[in-house]
Amino acid sequence: MSAFHGNLSGNQRRKMKSAARLYAVQALFQMEHSGQTIEAVRREFLDHRFGETYDGQEMLDGDVDLFGAVIEGAVNYQAPIDQMTDRALVAKWPLGRIDPTLRALFRAAGAELNGKDTPPKVVISEYVDVARAFFEDGKEPKLVNGVLDHMAREARPDAF
Repeated sequence: MSAFHGNLSGNQRRKMKSAARLYAVQALFQMEHSGQTIEAVRREFLDHRFGETYDGQEMLDGDVDLFGAVIEGAVNYQAPIDQMTDRALVAKWPLGRIDPTLRALFRAAGAELNGKDTPPKVVISEYVDVARAFFEDGKEPKLVNGVLDHMAREARPDAF
């Protein structure tokens, strides 16, 4: 944790972590869609997305360290994360048929589940909230909850 974060309340730090997760999903989606490198996307998000104002809404600053760890983990361990996600999905819905936003979300969550810093139940809850942000009235948050529960039990069985 940086000295900057030391001056923030626990609630502010949680909001920054939540924002970082949302930004990480967006960044991973952008990388898949555009073919940009991790460094190009990281720089764009840090320079132009964190804390910016869109349509009169000021975006939160994200936790830079968490953002970097999630996108790096998702990129560096994409194949095993995708395999874990495939095992959590029903057979007729392989990862390649899943909405690209959900694919990015599963990769981001998988990167966090493979780490040991955040309890799996927190990871699941946070990414279900991210799914709600992208799919307000859809069934996707329920799908995300089920898939991430399966992934969490595989990645961190000792936490259950």
